[in-house]
Amino acid sequence: MAVIDLKPESECKYDIVSLGEIMIRLDPGAERIHTTRHFRAWEGGGEYNVARGLKRCFGKRAAVVTAIADNPVGRLLEDLIYQGGVDTRYIKWVPYDGIGRKVRVGLNFTERGFGVRAAVGCSDRANSAASQLKKGDIDWEKIFGRDGSCWFHTGGIFAALSETTPDVIIEAVTAAKKHGTIVSYDLNFRNSLWKDIGGQVKAMQVNRAIAPYVDVMLGNEEDFTAALGFEVKGMDKGYSKLDPANFKKMIYEVIEEFPNLKAVATTLRNAKTASLNDWGAILYTEGQFYEATLRSDLEIYDRVGGGDSFASGLIYGLMESNDPREAVDYGAAHGTLAMTTPGDTTTASLAEVKKVMGGGGARVDR
Repeated sequence: MAVIDLKPESECKYDIVSLGEIMIRLDPGAERIHTTRHFRAWEGGGEYNVARGLKRCFGKRAAVVTAIADNPVGRLLEDLIYQGGVDTRYIKWVPYDGIGRKVRVGLNFTERGFGVRAAVGCSDRANSAASQLKKGDIDWEKIFGRDGSCWFHTGGIFAALSETTPDVIIEAVTAAKKHGTIVSYDLNFRNSLWKDIGGQVKAMQVNRAIAPYVDVMLGNEEDFTAALGFEVKGMDKGYSKLDPANFKKMIYEVIEEFPNLKAVATTLRNAKTASLNDWGAILYTEGQFYEATLRSDLEIYDRVGGGDSFASGLIYGLMESNDPREAVDYGAAHGTLAMTTPGDTTTASLAEVKKVMGGGGARVDR
């Protein structure tokens, strides 16, 4: 069953272009943010992570659209992006004011948690260059018209950065649809980003304005509730997030209101502890649900980025086979592997993803 109708690769410079903020992630490793004396630097950002995963794990041609302050920290970020293999030609470099009063690179401090101690994220990203992007800053006609991309991905994190970033998304998805590019959107609701700019009411207003342009919608049950206003009936403290029954009922409501959606997908996670999760995924398309293999008691090394890797695996599956069952399995397996390694971004190979999909164990590969 075909889910999407992709533009031919021969007509496109890229398989995927992502729009979003990329930050420096400062990771204390096994220590805590407030007590460590050492941090490891990574790059990361919800929308960017998807493009990077498609490049590094799945070998797809990927580019990112963002803005970065032109200073040594910004050039460190550039160097990290180079390692990920994502094309940087659409990055807007913004002159630095000398102290970061007007523009800067966002920082994300993340400790991964263990056992009963949950993971902790602390962002320091106000006035970042990406948050100041506005309508007219990016030549979308060049990107989707002259250069071409099979797929475009963005999400609710970028939408929440400022008053201007939703307009950038609308401008981008309008151009993408004009040129036959598939659009995916990860709702990715973050209360910390919305609470001072209108909260959940504003989040719903913004995301509902974007939803009519989307082909593939991603998000967990909290995302659909907080970002779009759909209620998962029966959700309470005793509700298992791995039971998809109530989520399925909600998806029918989402599709009824937004019939443009060709597919809706989510991860299904039950966090027993920070380091022990049940992990699954579900995809809805053309009246049917497809569920990935449920992995119980999955040991987590670093959960950040698992959802982004699910998204990149799902997109790869839809691009390669257009088979929804295979696509959701690619997504779940890739997300699984991403959470076994440090950092936001994937270090998995396609062979490893296929091994997990096939039920392969953890014996040493020699």
